[in-house]
Amino acid sequence: MLNRESVKEFLDEELDGIEIPDEVSNDTLVEAFCKYVEDDYYEWLKDNFKSFFNYGNPDWKWIIEKIKKYETE
Repeated sequence: MLNRESVKEFLDEELDGIEIPDEVSNDTLVEAFCKYVEDDYYEWLKDNFKSFFNYGNPDWKWIIEKIKKYETE
């Protein structure tokens, strides 16, 4: 689940200068955007899981290289 306060801050910055209709409250907009993102998030995780773990045939050498790379960043 997304942190609503972080999303609110993000939207406030990104929507700066964009007129939002009066009937759209900030809280409603944040909630709708969060649900929109969360709907896609699970599918994104599944797709990335498949590619990271080579569709059920993990390339552990490649995974270990990724682990080492991310540990040093």
